[in-house]
Amino acid sequence: MPRTFTPKVVTANRLLEGDAVWLTANGHWSPRMDDAELITDAGTAELRLLDAETQAHLVVGAYLADARPDAAGPAPTHFRESFRTRGPSNYAHGKQERDHV
Repeated sequence: MPRTFTPKVVTANRLLEGDAVWLTANGHWSPRMDDAELITDAGTAELRLLDAETQAHLVVGAYLADARPDAAGPAPTHFRESFRTRGPSNYAHGKQERDHV
């Protein structure tokens, strides 16, 4: 029996800054997971991942991450992805600097 597909988002890290980013429905990279395209079928997920992998001049380490629908947009289902939405683990950089005022 085939395994049920769970919704996914495509995520990677920006090549120059290293920040976590998510692929949007229009093919751009956003620093916010809730801007990401929530993919609900395996075929589309594989195509979007292949598209992301062709953007090696912008991002590295693209992969599919499980996500769930939320009122604001896709939300993480795993601790790792939740952690990545908050930025670097030291408070002097990126998203955490803006949110930790």
